[in-house]
Amino acid sequence: MNIVKVNGVELAYDHFGQETDEAILLIAGLGTQMIRWTVPFCEGLAARGFRVIRFDNRDVGCSTHFSHYPTMDFAALATALMSGQRPDIPYTLDDMANDAIGLLDALSIDRAHIVGRSMGGMIAQLAASDYPERVLSLTSIMSSSGNPALPQAAPDVMAMMTTPAPNPFEDEAGFLEHSLTFAKRIAGTGYPFEEDAYRALVLEEVQRAYDPGSVGRQIAAIAVSGDRRPRLATIKAPALVIHGADDPLFVPACGEDTASAIPGAEFMLVDGMGHDIPHQLYPVISDAIERTARPQS
Repeated sequence: MNIVKVNGVELAYDHFGQETDEAILLIAGLGTQMIRWTVPFCEGLAARGFRVIRFDNRDVGCSTHFSHYPTMDFAALATALMSGQRPDIPYTLDDMANDAIGLLDALSIDRAHIVGRSMGGMIAQLAASDYPERVLSLTSIMSSSGNPALPQAAPDVMAMMTTPAPNPFEDEAGFLEHSLTFAKRIAGTGYPFEEDAYRALVLEEVQRAYDPGSVGRQIAAIAVSGDRRPRLATIKAPALVIHGADDPLFVPACGEDTASAIPGAEFMLVDGMGHDIPHQLYPVISDAIERTARPQS
């Protein structure tokens, strides 16, 4: 793992493959760390001839945290947004998109293929919109456009996501039960949920960095991002939108709307996939990323 100073924050990253190969930058989702892009997934992309870079977004993992910021008041956030005021939040998705491009700068990478999952898909969308000269292709996975007319997540899913988990250092069993219950709920029906692997993953995240307030701060960043469709309409790079047919957090209409807002984007609906990427789908997802990155190959 390496650390670089970017856009006023420190970002932790690592990479796979040859430095001379075209780069793929992987952007993680809400409150999750770069290790959600698992080593086998990254190695699979690297084996296709890409330099694969994954990193911790600001406020998670081994990157700079904003723990000094007051606990997020969602009622005040909603009131400010409804009244047209700018809420007091530590950063926005635009800042996070600037982080991604800044990381490319720090690594002396002129252009890269950008791949994001969930919130990371939103960040990738903004990077492709604002930095067309830097983005070779865009793959947005299980994400959304910010269109306020889209269906919302199932109420029980939202309740699980916004209910604080027990402190893992005080109640590891309770923390794991909370995390596993949510992960099972948003997983698809097409592939077995691998409980042992997920348990090991979330415990590894806890050991890397535990900051329960970061999820609220990143939710606030998403909330103020608003409707991204006008910006999606400016994207020039080849674009792919991948979505799970079973996703209860961002329902398939969110992926369809994202693809329809990006000129020429391909929409790929994956049967049996929820709001996760089971290892059985690694080859399918990697094939699609490569096809978008190398449309003539």
